[in-house]
Amino acid sequence: MAYLKSSDSKLQWNGIKVMASSIVGDLAKVRNESTVHEKQTMKEEAYPEETAILAKAPDVPPPITRNYPVKLLVNLEVIVKELPIDDSYTYEYWTFQESVPGPMIRARVGDIMQVKLVNRDQSGMMHNLDFHAVLGPGGGAPLLNCGKDETKVAQFRLTYPGLYIYHCAVDPVSVHISNGMFGLLLVEPDKGLQAVDKEYYLMQAEVYTEDNPITVDSRCLPQSIDKLMDERPNYVVFNGRQGSHLENNPFKAKVGDRVRFYVGNAGPALVSSFHIIGTIFDKVWKDGSLLNQPQLGLQTVMIPSGSSAVVELDAVVPGNFTLVDHSITRIEKGCVAFLQVVGETKDPYLYCSEEGPSPCPGCKIHP
Repeated sequence: MAYLKSSDSKLQWNGIKVMASSIVGDLAKVRNESTVHEKQTMKEEAYPEETAILAKAPDVPPPITRNYPVKLLVNLEVIVKELPIDDSYTYEYWTFQESVPGPMIRARVGDIMQVKLVNRDQSGMMHNLDFHAVLGPGGGAPLLNCGKDETKVAQFRLTYPGLYIYHCAVDPVSVHISNGMFGLLLVEPDKGLQAVDKEYYLMQAEVYTEDNPITVDSRCLPQSIDKLMDERPNYVVFNGRQGSHLENNPFKAKVGDRVRFYVGNAGPALVSSFHIIGTIFDKVWKDGSLLNQPQLGLQTVMIPSGSSAVVELDAVVPGNFTLVDHSITRIEKGCVAFLQVVGETKDPYLYCSEEGPSPCPGCKIHP
């Protein structure tokens, strides 16, 4: 566990740990008091079982090809893992399946999603899961409260198609989300989604750290509760780290491809103005709603904290296209990625000049 540098921050962090211990104690009391909550009995449905294919960003699970509901088994583990936050420093993330964001889950409307959550966090911190796709108190979180080395199982019927956030909702929720405990759940409509050439999983999030590691021989930046409460992130990143999808690991497509991005904003505080420089979104399902008709021809998509969007575009010109939060100062905090398109355009007048391109030296958005 990476502790905070300032004495005030240490006191705040100790307060959080005390609060977590109090929650564990209170939960034990609630479990022993049958008059507080009625036990929700799990019911067996005559649905075939299917284990969910979980995909780590930027990959996406394969499309649903069946035309019937199943009991979808989703197995997730909480694991604390130190991961790179940029080229110089690391950060101790609280992860689902050792990745930030957590894996993307793909289901079909009508499925019964059975979630098994195992808490491998050895610090004693409690964790759970709040699915924005779940109808019921806490989005399922009260049924999945897990202490150290505990396993919890709960099941939920998925009644609305859409692209939904999931996250840990243990108090203080902002601490758990900003430590990496979030992901996306795609619930396909009963007739599925139209096939495209490329699908990608992308999540924006903030990370709040102290300016320096605790010791001179460490690369790990501790969390800053002060900055978190003031909503002053050091980093605003795509898929868990600064530079996750730059020249050495861009999103890729060919001229003529139809490309779909499943985009989430974990927050925990900022609104995203999602934009891809040099493209126009042909179709956008705002707020992740797949019940509504898509909006057409959008330049920038507002994605609130805790929400999502499905965006589609046609790759018609070769080159590097830059994904940003158009609250543009966030580029300097790491919120930039590249889509690399190869091939030849069918319409040379879409983008042409007698001279070749001459990007400005050191430019972060026009490589």
